[in-house]
Amino acid sequence: MSARLRLVAGVSRALVKPLVARTLDPLPLRRRFERFARLVFRFPPYTLLRPILLAPGLDALLISNRPGSHPPRLGKVLLYFHGGAFVAGSPRTHAAMLARLARMTRLEVIAPDYRLAPEHPFPAAVEDARTAWDALLARGYEPGNIALGGDSAGGNLALGLCAALLAEGQRPAGLVAFSPVTDLTFSGRSVVENRRQDAVLPAGRRQDLLSYYLPGHAPEDPRASPLLAQFPNAPPVFLQYAATEILRDDCRRMAARLRDAGGEVICDEWADAPHVWVIFDGYVPEAREGLRRAADFLTRLWPDDQASAKAPASR
Repeated sequence: MSARLRLVAGVSRALVKPLVARTLDPLPLRRRFERFARLVFRFPPYTLLRPILLAPGLDALLISNRPGSHPPRLGKVLLYFHGGAFVAGSPRTHAAMLARLARMTRLEVIAPDYRLAPEHPFPAAVEDARTAWDALLARGYEPGNIALGGDSAGGNLALGLCAALLAEGQRPAGLVAFSPVTDLTFSGRSVVENRRQDAVLPAGRRQDLLSYYLPGHAPEDPRASPLLAQFPNAPPVFLQYAATEILRDDCRRMAARLRDAGGEVICDEWADAPHVWVIFDGYVPEAREGLRRAADFLTRLWPDDQASAKAPASR
C-alpha cells in the first residue's frame, strides 16, 4: 500500500466512517458527498460531460472525451450505476472517475441519475436501472455492445439488471463492479470479521440501510440481493474489491455463483484498500492501477475489428 493510499484509508477511518456511523438522516450525508466530490475529485483533460434525458423521468450524464483526443469506440457504451448505499451519490459524484475510465477505454459512459431511498425505496432504483437499459436499446444499441458497471450499491444494481436480462435471453457484453454489495441479508463472514478493518463502511448501520432501502421487502428477494439470483449464460464479469472490506465475501461468493453458472469471472482482490478506492484517481497510484485493470477488461470485451462499428443514429 502506498503512503498516499494509507493516508486516504487513515482519514476515511478517522473521519468518514464515524460520520457515516453516527449520522442517522441520510440526506446530510448525501449533501456532504456531493460537496466533497465537487471540491476534491479530479477530471482528466479533454473530458466532455453532457446531461441527457435518457427516458421520461430519468436523467443521466453522458461522459466522453472531446473529439480528436481519444477517438471513441463507436457503437459501444458503458452503462454505469453510481454507488452511495442506495441513499446518496449521483452521476456527478462519480463523474471524474468515470471520465478517466472513458479515457482509458475510449467508451462513452452513461450514468443514470436513478431514484434514491428513503424518498424512493426499493424497487425504484431497480426499475430505473431497467429503464436505462431499455432506453439504450431504443437508441439503437445492441445488447452485445452494452457493458454494465457499478460500484457498491451501483454494483448491486448492475448485477441485478444483468440477472433480469439473462432471464429474458438478453446478454450484455460484460460487467465491471467495484466492491459491490450483493447480499442484503448480510450473511457473509466478512461483515463481522472485517468490521474494524474496513476503513469506510460501518457494519453496524446495515439494519438502517435495510430500513431506508427495503422497507416492507425481504432482503432475500433476488432483485435486492443478486447473490441469490440466477445467471444463465452469464457474460464475462470483473469484480474488484479489497480483502479488508466488509463486502469481501459478497464479492467472493458472487464470483463463485457466476462461475457455477458457467460464467468467466476475474476477481481482482487487493490485500488492503478502502472501499471503492478507485474513486480517488489522481491522488493515489492504486486508484489509477485499479481503473487500468478494469479498463483492460472492458477493452477486451470487443475485438479490435469491431471497434469501428456504426454508431446508433439517435443519441
